[in-house]
Parts: sequence; C-alpha cells; structure tokens
Amino acid sequence: MVDTLKLYGNAFGSRLLVGTALYPSPAIMRESVAASGAEIITLSLRRQNPEQQQGRMLWDYIRESGCQLLPNTAGCKTPKEVIALAEMSREIFGTDWLKLEVIGDDYNLQPDPFGLIEAARELVKRGFKVLPYCTDDLVVCRKLLDVGCEVLMPWGSPIGTGRGLMNKYNLQTLRERLPDTPLIIDAGIGAPSQAGEAMEMGFDAVLLNTAIARAQNPVLMAQAFRLAIEAGRVARNAGLMLQRQTASPSTPTLDMPFWQQSINVGEEA
Repeated sequence: MVDTLKLYGNAFGSRLLVGTALYPSPAIMRESVAASGAEIITLSLRRQNPEQQQGRMLWDYIRESGCQLLPNTAGCKTPKEVIALAEMSREIFGTDWLKLEVIGDDYNLQPDPFGLIEAARELVKRGFKVLPYCTDDLVVCRKLLDVGCEVLMPWGSPIGTGRGLMNKYNLQTLRERLPDTPLIIDAGIGAPSQAGEAMEMGFDAVLLNTAIARAQNPVLMAQAFRLAIEAGRVARNAGLMLQRQTASPSTPTLDMPFWQQSINVGEEA
C-alpha cells in the first residue's frame, strides 16, 4: 500500500519538509535538500525580495528540482503585512501555496493567534492554500479549520530552539481530536529522534530548517532526518506496543528450563 502525504489534494512521497535558510553555502543547501528527499521546500519571502530578484538562484533551483515551493511569511506581525506579501508571492512565484506566519512575540517567535485567524480567513477567501504555523492550542487550531485551512502546522517548541516536543499532552490532544486533519510539526525539532517520535505519535509530517542547516555536516544530518521520519512513520503504521506499569516476561514460562531438565535426567540416571 502506497503511504503518501496528502495536502490540498496533492500527494507527496516524502513526509519531510525543509527550509532553505542558514546553510553555509548554496551548494550545501542543494546537497542537503537532495539528501533529505523533501518534495516541499519553504522560502522566506521577507528575506528574499522577489522584485529585486535576490532569491533568483534559489528559485531557479526549486523549479529545477520539481519540488513544491511553499513561500512563508516569516517576520510578518500583522494580517495586513501578510496579505500584501502573499499577493506579491503569488504574482512572482506563480503558486497559491502559503505557509502563514504572524508573529506575536519577538522573544520566542510565538504566533499571534488573533492575527493568524484573521489573516487565514482573508487568504482563504482570496484562493490561497494556507498552511498556518500555530501553537498547540486546540481552540485556535479549530478556529483555523473553521475559516478554511485544510492543514495545520503546530509547533513542537519555539523556532530554532531544538528542544523537541515540549508539550506532548497538547500535541497528543491535537492528534486525537483532529484525526482527519493533516498535522505537520513545524519548529523546535533539533534531533532525528525527536522527529521520529513526532511520527510515532501520529503526526503526518515534519518541517525542519535549523537542525539541518546548523549541523556540522548538513548533508549527513538531512539524511539522518529522512531515515528517522521514515522509521517513525513505519512504526506508527505497524502499531506500537502499549506501555505497562509492571514487568512482563518476553518469553512465556511453560515449564522447567530445558537445561535444568537435562540436569535432572542425568541425576536420575
């Protein structure tokens, strides 16, 4: 059975989405993206001025790779900023896919839930396929779905911290209460084991940037994340064992051990 990631009616073989910032060089970025196997690549619009063609080389690479471009609105703090940037992105890059970010706090880059919902509502009306970066708040996530978002991207922990899945209770609640919504963990993942754990919990995909770009060997780390996410997904599908409070022997005891039986037989003879 083919296990694909389905987002807005499109199917993807990879469940790892990657960013394109912070790499030591464009060449290493390209090698790392290839090693990750990612089919969706995100690009920060505020840091790539499309009108001045600053991201031309990167944009050319994404087109050559055949990957889905996912422009993001990192750095925007108001719905007005987001809408203007989104329209510019659609005109320049020819895609209506958008990773929506509305930052409400500069210290931990926490999304502004009110601005996020307002911007999402307007973007959906304008025909964008919106993937909002949000916290693990169930109520906010539901309201984003209510305004028309079909995919959600809750954080594992604040962007760039590498602290992994900080609030597993909230994340597990999201997964259980929104069983039919594609959920992509975005931000805070620092190690392949954390990405694998997210997949084991039932999340549909993981988006990464810093953990790969800032690794001592980004290309090798991209490969490690790819393998961890694949393993986590397979484990989820295979069905993890239930945790127990007490020990349980892995080999059931039916009778006396065979070596003890031999000893007893020898003694009787």
